[in-house]
Amino acid sequence: MQRIGLTGGIAAGKSVAAERFAARGAVLIDYDQLSRDAVASGSAGLASVVEAFGEGILLPDGTLDRPALGAVVFADAGARERLNGIVHPVVRRLAAEREAAAATADPGAVVVHDVPLLVETGRADAFHLVVLVHTPAVLRVERLVRTRGLERAEAERRIAAQASDDERLAVADVVLDGSGAPEDLQRQVDELWDRLAAERHDEQEVDAP
Repeated sequence: MQRIGLTGGIAAGKSVAAERFAARGAVLIDYDQLSRDAVASGSAGLASVVEAFGEGILLPDGTLDRPALGAVVFADAGARERLNGIVHPVVRRLAAEREAAAATADPGAVVVHDVPLLVETGRADAFHLVVLVHTPAVLRVERLVRTRGLERAEAERRIAAQASDDERLAVADVVLDGSGAPEDLQRQVDELWDRLAAERHDEQEVDAP
């Protein structure tokens, strides 16, 4: 099994790359989805978040009001640390369960962990290969304003709350350029996938008796 850590800042294009890896045959473990599962309605994780931040972060139906919580944690590093301390251990457990299931189903699987906060959580060494989708911060601000309707100050605050471009580049084994069209990023994923497949094939031939 090959374990790839895929990361990139908000609005870098990482989701496009993740979808392409999955289309090429990778088992994709989406940490954003796991983060939602960790605080699903009725979960112990949601109860802990409410205990930490109050019932103001709940919608009338009792589910998490993600924009309300985001407004709190993106403006306060201490609040963000408290939230991460609740959610991250659950996410790691869920990811380990999904990876184990993938390995059982196919010992030769390529498992891509789509981890937005890979650098922030210090997990770069946990993978065989770290792939970064890199788009300069100034362009990511423009994307957040144009495609997600954020105010510029809010977009800049969200980007500042994450690792810097230099911090991500320092841990990346492979850098994909996310600043262009989605098709260009998909092509880069295809090239990487084909190269990795060829390397695995060569290794198998060397190991063969």
